[in-house]
Amino acid sequence: MAKGIAVIGDGESIKGFGAVGLETFVCSTPEDASQLLRTVTENDSYAVIYMTEELFGLTEKERERFAQRVYPAIIPLPGVRGNTGAGMKRLSGFVEKAVGSDILFKN
Repeated sequence: MAKGIAVIGDGESIKGFGAVGLETFVCSTPEDASQLLRTVTENDSYAVIYMTEELFGLTEKERERFAQRVYPAIIPLPGVRGNTGAGMKRLSGFVEKAVGSDILFKN
């Protein structure tokens, strides 16, 4: 069975993703973010789940369940409220883990 791509975030930030064929899940309140992530992942239907950075930061405990798994890849993306830097921080962490030092940002 083919795995899909989901997008989780506030309605304003993710409305365009539905137009290009991705499944969107609107999170009405930040408090609901972890429960919505559990709901989206329970059927193992998605290979990639994009989340707005705001919600990504609120779901760390829930995302830990998937840290050692290949699927789903949970990827932060900026929302309409702006970029929090979570995506770049995560990328920097992956690079540092792979090569042993932060060659991207030299922090």
